[in-house]
Amino acid sequence: MSLAQAYQVKINDTLIELHEGDITVQDADAIVNAANSSLLGGGGVDGAIHRAAGPRLLEETRRLNGCQTGDAKITSGHNLKARYVIHAVGPIYQQNDPNVPLLLASAYRRSLEVAAENDLQTIAFPSISTGTYGYPVEEAAPIALETILKFVIHYRGIKRVGFILFNSQIRENYGSALKRLLNQNPDIMKPI
Repeated sequence: MSLAQAYQVKINDTLIELHEGDITVQDADAIVNAANSSLLGGGGVDGAIHRAAGPRLLEETRRLNGCQTGDAKITSGHNLKARYVIHAVGPIYQQNDPNVPLLLASAYRRSLEVAAENDLQTIAFPSISTGTYGYPVEEAAPIALETILKFVIHYRGIKRVGFILFNSQIRENYGSALKRLLNQNPDIMKPI
């Protein structure tokens, strides 16, 4: 299987796709914001989402009283195409800290749980914690994808999970991780 073929897989009724692009223009029920714990905006994806959504997003996030690392909270999408923004707080990378991978997996899982609680069927993720928070993409991608796999095997309400990745190098890292996961789970995951 070529790497290009690994950019789309199906698990039960859920399509998982990897794209290079701008998460702020995604037409999904929800996009995930790689937020900081204040939920008040910041740099990278967080700042881009706040700018694109407009000032009402900041007004709404102020009322949420922050968010713990590994957790997620939902707001309206305001000026975005997406109806909702799920704000997930990933960990700051610290090598050899056993809690860091657990917190990253938790941020993805909690985002999916929030989507399920709100009956959302399509969700778009960035690569959480791999920008300013310094998580190496080659370590973060397998955690993200395995967490998604474990969730959608048991919950079939989410029909599409997109990873909207900042550049081709990040997409290739996610593609390699997805290919390895596909090879490990051929009875569960089907390439498209």
